[in-house]
Amino acid sequence: MPVFIDQTGRDVTLAKIPERIISLVPSQTELLFYLGLDNEIIGITKFCVHPESWFHSKTRVGGTKQLKMDVIHQLKPDLIIANKEENLKEQVEELEKDYPVWVSDVNNLDDAYKMIWSIGHITRKLPAAQRLISTIRFEFSQLEAPGYRPKTAYLIWKDPYMTVGGDTFIHSMLEAAGFENVFAGKTRYPEVSIDELKSIKPDLLLLSSEPYPFRQKHIDELQQFLPATKIILADGEMFSWYGSRLQYAPSYFNTLRNQLK
Repeated sequence: MPVFIDQTGRDVTLAKIPERIISLVPSQTELLFYLGLDNEIIGITKFCVHPESWFHSKTRVGGTKQLKMDVIHQLKPDLIIANKEENLKEQVEELEKDYPVWVSDVNNLDDAYKMIWSIGHITRKLPAAQRLISTIRFEFSQLEAPGYRPKTAYLIWKDPYMTVGGDTFIHSMLEAAGFENVFAGKTRYPEVSIDELKSIKPDLLLLSSEPYPFRQKHIDELQQFLPATKIILADGEMFSWYGSRLQYAPSYFNTLRNQLK
């Protein structure tokens, strides 16, 4: 039986080509759609909103961190695709007692390329995966060279405010887009206060659309504390989804930078 090594170094053994796949990660669900695995996908999470047709037609197995184990057992998958950060370790370990579970670990663009290749390989869709990687590489090569790198803070949460450290995928996308992450010296997703932001005086503050749904009212709230900072709502999917959506990210980054001119 073929053995595949996931991005956490675990061996994943498959008895046959997977025909009943559950995806526990929104960006990887969209990738599976891109690879043409419509018939094979039997379960997704409630956060797997792309493609919309799957969101309305595929069985939902709970949230990324609140899986409905009974639903998963009823579906009898022959492969589950998860992620180290987005899914709970305890739930993944419980699932792997009964099913092959392939876990991704994506912290930068190179990790994303490896994830796409690996999922293409394990699902026997490698040519489509390789074409996608080539497309993404080309699109990132077309990113406009920044004239300057604005000091940037990126907020993902409110009450408390939370930002992104230098060991995250979002950080790598900020760097690729030409922004200097002012919290690059921190790790993962640290809390940050208004006073901290005021002392750093970022040129740019990006408020992500997810996981917290920042809106114009939040710009208005923060602008009074940061009068000299440009504050913009950012499409969180473009900064944090590491599947097929990556092919559209560079064009979005160029558009975002143009708002600063």
